[in-house]
Amino acid sequence: MAPTAAAAGLAARDASGHLSPLTISRRSTGDDDVVIKILYCGICHSDLHSIKNEWKNATYPLVPGHEIAGVVTEAGKNVTKFKGGDKVGVGCMVNSCHSCDSCNQGLENHCPGVIFTYNSVDKDGTVTYGGYSSMVVVHERFVVRFPEAMPLDKGAPLLCAGITVYSPMKYHGLNVPGKHVGVLGLGGLGHVAVKFAKAFGMTVTVISSSPGKRQEALERLGADAFVVSKNADEMNAATGTMDGIINTVSANIPIAPLLGLLKPNGKMILVGLPEKPMEIPPFALVASNKTLAGSCIGGMADTQETIDLAAKHGVTAEIEVIGADYVNTAMERLAKADVRYRFVIDIGNTLKDAIE
Repeated sequence: MAPTAAAAGLAARDASGHLSPLTISRRSTGDDDVVIKILYCGICHSDLHSIKNEWKNATYPLVPGHEIAGVVTEAGKNVTKFKGGDKVGVGCMVNSCHSCDSCNQGLENHCPGVIFTYNSVDKDGTVTYGGYSSMVVVHERFVVRFPEAMPLDKGAPLLCAGITVYSPMKYHGLNVPGKHVGVLGLGGLGHVAVKFAKAFGMTVTVISSSPGKRQEALERLGADAFVVSKNADEMNAATGTMDGIINTVSANIPIAPLLGLLKPNGKMILVGLPEKPMEIPPFALVASNKTLAGSCIGGMADTQETIDLAAKHGVTAEIEVIGADYVNTAMERLAKADVRYRFVIDIGNTLKDAIE
């Protein structure tokens, strides 16, 4: 097997978040490892939080990116699921303990020893580097196969945004034809949630503070209804109509009026991460048996299921493909929510030029 490999990456050096070229090392190929030439990497809002150290856990230099799509260039001798030339992806995790209850249930995302794709300490003590780079070495358990029908660029964001909304729909019964789900927030997560909900045969209402997104939601994404959260008449008309709400918003907003949109026994599942603690009036939950829950990505079996179901139903992310030399501008635009709906870096064609 090859010794430690040098790879090209784009890294933040400090909390300014400015990304610039960095030569990084990837581990030598282990018996259970898959080596992937990265062709595309989506830009997730987590990347922006991380490079600016907004979660106070950044280790610099930090190479972000956990929506990775590419092709296999090498496989270790124990690898059975992948071979050279396969189209594959890597999401938010690159390893775990493989032996705890969560791992044994295929819920590696809940493993106490989970190793994230970037800004995480690997088993050899090194810090993991993400997908804003030329290649990556990953244990085969954490590699996802891309069906032929799934394009790498439009499929890459599903490895984070896709599983993040698919998992709560699956585990909270919001994947049943005819049920009514609300999608709160129409961004990188929200637009994918709308598409999956429609693929499940559900009635979908988008709830947004931006009236300008109405046409987009209804005509382009296929939602059945649109409610402006600041419009009292529209909110009143929708009161008590929804079986569940997928809350993708990362801003601190009043929750009680939104819980009012749920039917008795309805559920709101949080997948966005607001900066400050939430205020919940107890009556908003207790009076009608409502549930407020959270959901964090999903296990590897569910991630593969997400990609397979998306390919079957033609669900892809709406993307803006950018060159690697545009990443800092893209981060500025992402901070202002100026993207419809996911930036994807064309690593394969542009990274080399951007670092020279």
